[in-house]
Amino acid sequence: MPLHVPPAPAPALRSVLTALGSPTAVREAGSPALRSAQEPATPELPLPVHVLDRITPEGISATRLAGWRFLIRCGDHAVAAAETMLTPDGWTFSHFFEGPYVTSTERALRQAEAMSQPYQPRLLSMPSLYMLTLWLHGDLSDDGSTGHPAATDLLVPLAPAPPGIAAHLPHQVADLLPVLTHRVTPIRLMGSPA
Repeated sequence: MPLHVPPAPAPALRSVLTALGSPTAVREAGSPALRSAQEPATPELPLPVHVLDRITPEGISATRLAGWRFLIRCGDHAVAAAETMLTPDGWTFSHFFEGPYVTSTERALRQAEAMSQPYQPRLLSMPSLYMLTLWLHGDLSDDGSTGHPAATDLLVPLAPAPPGIAAHLPHQVADLLPVLTHRVTPIRLMGSPA
């Protein structure tokens, strides 16, 4: 079943296209694969990047939209990603990068395409766990910019996943959150009692 990829804000896409067209931005990119690409680079599959700052025993706090990520395709596979962010002046290009999350995202999206139920793909970052997941949201009418994971949504941990969490294994939010709640350690401030 095809994924229902929400459209990225037009200024976010324009900023990525401008950066790809800039020899300086590409040359200074933290992506050797993008710098050495022989084929044209095109931004594809815009995914809203949501951040989950807190996981509580009762569930999750609301997510916040942190940016839009585009996979940068050269030929038949993604070689890098472009990140955009919201500034007071609107959406703007942030940076290019490559690494395991690019290939892992591409793999997880292929897995999701093979599922029988349609989903809206998003990325969900959990900084307290150093974890990034493909969030497969069941409400296809959402615009991708708001919301929090529903109990029946799927989270697919991307590689590298934290120890003890299998990458690329889809979990319902209701099943994965209790496991993650026990992994989050509260941050102790200096001078506070142990």
